[in-house]
Amino acid sequence: MTAEIITIGDEILIGQIVDTNSAFLGKVLNKIGVSIYQITSVQDDKAHILKSLQEAEDNADIIIITGGLGPTKDDITKHTICEYFNDTLVEDKAVLAHVEHLFSKYISTPISDLNRQQSLVPSKAKVLMNQYGTAPGMWLEKSGKVFVSLPGVPYEMKALITNKVIPLLREKYHFPFIRHKTLLTYGLGESAIANRIEDWQDALPDFIKLAYLPNLGKVRLRLSGKSVDKTLLESEIDKQIALLLPQIEDIFVGFEDDGSIEAILGKQLGSLGKTIAIAESCTGGQIAKAITTNAGASKYFKGSVVSYATKSKINILGVSEDAIDSHSVVSKEVAESMAINVRKLFNSDYGLSTTGNAGPSKGDSDAEVGTVWIAIATENEVYSEVFNFGNHRDKVIMKATNKAFEMLQKEILKK
Repeated sequence: MTAEIITIGDEILIGQIVDTNSAFLGKVLNKIGVSIYQITSVQDDKAHILKSLQEAEDNADIIIITGGLGPTKDDITKHTICEYFNDTLVEDKAVLAHVEHLFSKYISTPISDLNRQQSLVPSKAKVLMNQYGTAPGMWLEKSGKVFVSLPGVPYEMKALITNKVIPLLREKYHFPFIRHKTLLTYGLGESAIANRIEDWQDALPDFIKLAYLPNLGKVRLRLSGKSVDKTLLESEIDKQIALLLPQIEDIFVGFEDDGSIEAILGKQLGSLGKTIAIAESCTGGQIAKAITTNAGASKYFKGSVVSYATKSKINILGVSEDAIDSHSVVSKEVAESMAINVRKLFNSDYGLSTTGNAGPSKGDSDAEVGTVWIAIATENEVYSEVFNFGNHRDKVIMKATNKAFEMLQKEILKK
């Protein structure tokens, strides 16, 4: 069973908004056993929409459309769907009553004829009531294919998919089981991992596939399987993971189901009753930001100092001017001093620091652009490593952030 997602709106094509709807739809449809054949974004243009609907009908069993259902003249989806289905718009009294209720209770502006026109739907459509907005969802069928048109507002679309569309699809179709299991690895590139596990990958059964998802110092390995036999599918994926793990144990940090590496680190620190403080220079607070994204981080994260300027390293972290003059701010000595002193400053079990040149200029150091020192301090020791993460500023910052998490986890796992 395949689906195609069509998002309608010039605002997507010009980059004014990010299409998060397709990501959500792909995830929920895949979860029930529907494979996504294609995702298409189209203009608010009748000819373009009609062409996309025909192509989607040729490609897929289920076509999900989002956007273009507002009350203004640029929202043409309903009229275009009517043309495609050789249909006409009719007033749905339940939708009209719902629209009038929303305006009387929640909306301060008076209801207009444009708003009332939200109750016009194709006569052939099954209406899907939208409890959070005025534009209803619409379910139509043609030549054995299902077309579902949904509002583009994300929270309205999500509620309709979850509460209306998925139950209707389950009633209509018998879906296969799909299971994904994603392993998180840090510290080894995609091609190096592929060489290491080549024999294992070649021996995978036909109904299980492996995908490599690299991203700046980390690679996710996603095992995906599809079968009508749920027990067979789950047992085989578990078996393959058990065979894979011994081959990647030095770079494996956890499963994506357990959260990001910073979430996994938080659980590990929490279980050990340990705390951490961070001193960041070139990463500019990215490490602290990632850690505090997770609820409950205050239990193990004591705080951070973004000592971006050289003077702040001296005045706040107590790095000696002699060390900076002798070795520069991008050096082993400064990185280790930052880690030691931030640990003392916050009275934490671990201190982590970064200092480097993210570019495009060298700043207060002669170290090459892309050079980053990362240091970790504990009660008994301090150590550091130096890396060159290239010449693109954003890439350097994110690679340094990911490498810092990798080093921290290896330190935690010693316990």
